[in-house]
Amino acid sequence: MHFSVLFTHCPACGSVRFIQNNEKSKRCESCGFVFYMNASAAVAAFIVNSQGELLVCVRGKNPAKGTWDLPGGFVDDNETAEEAMCREIEEELRAQVVEAKYLFSLPNKYEYSGLQIPTLDMFFACKLEDISNLQPSDDVADCFFVPMDEVNPELFGLESIKKAVGMFINKNPQAPKGELD
Repeated sequence: MHFSVLFTHCPACGSVRFIQNNEKSKRCESCGFVFYMNASAAVAAFIVNSQGELLVCVRGKNPAKGTWDLPGGFVDDNETAEEAMCREIEEELRAQVVEAKYLFSLPNKYEYSGLQIPTLDMFFACKLEDISNLQPSDDVADCFFVPMDEVNPELFGLESIKKAVGMFINKNPQAPKGELD
């Protein structure tokens, strides 16, 4: 279910005359307020060690609990995508990013409380200060490195992540690798 169906009253004046304006907005017939339903921003990291293996996380929470994932999450208010990438890696892996290179973005639908939230997922190649003692935290149940030729996109639980992993392993971008020299 699209999250816009929950909005039945105008958030500005409280009127019940809050109608579909077009495919991406609702409009209040009483006060004229227009609410746009834009995508939320999210980030995800490709981290490759010096052996050319990809860091894979296991999701500790729904949606897709128990499936493979990349470290990342939602961009907070007043935060850049780069800041969010660094914060998420600190929260999920207890590690510090020393380099984050933007690669590409993909649209996604993120299930939350039975709703389909549109997101724009931005993917980065990241280099960490130290990969020797990664500690799964927050919503990451586990993390480990997998040789690129053993990475199966179908094991990843979120559609945009599956697609991104497939693109990444097929293109073999020049990602920052391993620890600081």
